[in-house]
Amino acid sequence: MSKRLQVVLPDQDMVEIQRLAKGERISVGEWVRRTLREARQRKPATDADTKLKAVRRAAGYSFPTADIDQMLGEIEQGYEG
Repeated sequence: MSKRLQVVLPDQDMVEIQRLAKGERISVGEWVRRTLREARQRKPATDADTKLKAVRRAAGYSFPTADIDQMLGEIEQGYEG
């Protein structure tokens, strides 16, 4: 089901949005839907506490590592081999 959203904008904002939509050859409605969709996608999917728990859990692991130059050299050797 679709819902209608009404937003009151200053004239200058509306003119700018119309210009942007026209530049993309789409309607103002489509431009607004795309922009809102992009804004939602930029928002974090999880809250900060959940992310911190994941970082703390990951920090508890002990994986083998090396100097970055050594690792890059080993990668290059793998390409040659």
